[in-house]
Amino acid sequence: MPRRVDHEERRRELTAALLRIASTRGLQAASMREVAAEAGVSLRLVQYYVTDKRTLMASGLAELTARLDRRVRDRAAALGSGLPPRTVLEVVLGAILPTDDDSRADQLAWTAYYAAGLTDPANAVDGQYAPHALERWLTGVLTRAIEDGQVSSDRDPRIEVVSLLALTNGLVSSVLGQQRTVEDALAVVRYRLDRLFPAS
Repeated sequence: MPRRVDHEERRRELTAALLRIASTRGLQAASMREVAAEAGVSLRLVQYYVTDKRTLMASGLAELTARLDRRVRDRAAALGSGLPPRTVLEVVLGAILPTDDDSRADQLAWTAYYAAGLTDPANAVDGQYAPHALERWLTGVLTRAIEDGQVSSDRDPRIEVVSLLALTNGLVSSVLGQQRTVEDALAVVRYRLDRLFPAS
């Protein structure tokens, strides 16, 4: 009997192929034909599972978001439950940095999406939901830390989170560009957190 095709698994394979291309050659190189070649399948099969490149790009963005979420959850789980806010922030910001081959490839793919949005806005995929959702969630974490007296009450939690995420994203670029090491970038994040949580 022929093997039953797992349609979701096939879509994941195609999405992974897209992200491999994005992280090495950019999204401009990620045509449906190139994705088929990278996945080792026919163009017709890609077209069967994905109606157009824009749909495929949207699935790639969703997968990058899911990968970051899994990375954060795995790192948090390794530290235990009931983590204090400062540790939560350090885990999340550390997970954004390209600390290994997988996270480096993911950050290169994120960069490809960002570049595509700048150079071809008409065909870009809206990638604002995930960053906004992360910003809101971290703002909630920091708000609770302020309410618990772990952070000075004169701090604006949203502005602090925005600045932390902007700092971390800037550090991502400097690590990818080999301006500084991952260890240097992590040290900068910890330095900033030390001043936000002086008692920790």
